[in-house]
Amino acid sequence: MRLRLETIEADHEIGPIHMVTDGGTLIALEFGDVEHRLMPMLRARFGAAMALHIADGTNDIAAVIRRYFAGDLRALDAIAVDGGGTAFQRQAWKALRAIPPGEVRTYGQMAVLLGRPNAFRAVGAANALNPISLVVPCHRLVGSNGALTGYGGGIARKRWLLEHERRWSNA
Repeated sequence: MRLRLETIEADHEIGPIHMVTDGGTLIALEFGDVEHRLMPMLRARFGAAMALHIADGTNDIAAVIRRYFAGDLRALDAIAVDGGGTAFQRQAWKALRAIPPGEVRTYGQMAVLLGRPNAFRAVGAANALNPISLVVPCHRLVGSNGALTGYGGGIARKRWLLEHERRWSNA
């Protein structure tokens, strides 16, 4: 396994995007400060001895992410992901990828979709541990009343992403 850390310098309000790849598979994606969320998540999954190589942010996955920000909202669907996780987490993350851009679901709706209608808290926990922000679109989950809740990248970033998707979905 050869993990590569790449940064996409953003020309939009949400700041830099840091992604970790293994070949053509996206392992992790985080906004902003890598030491705050990304590095602890990687150490928990791969151990303290993991080798992380710095790359230039020009690979195919970076190009696809740039297409998303340019308005091709479905571009992210083509990215292969491997976030690790438990069987339930992988199931929840797969269901997140099925939410169409520009739409949202509640934690309760996701629990029902997963066949566990009382597991909305477990859905929230899986969402909070999603290591692949944006591509596994945890920003598309909202509270039962539609309120923007719980986003590791911050509510302002979540709002920006949802507005971006709504704008381009209606274009």
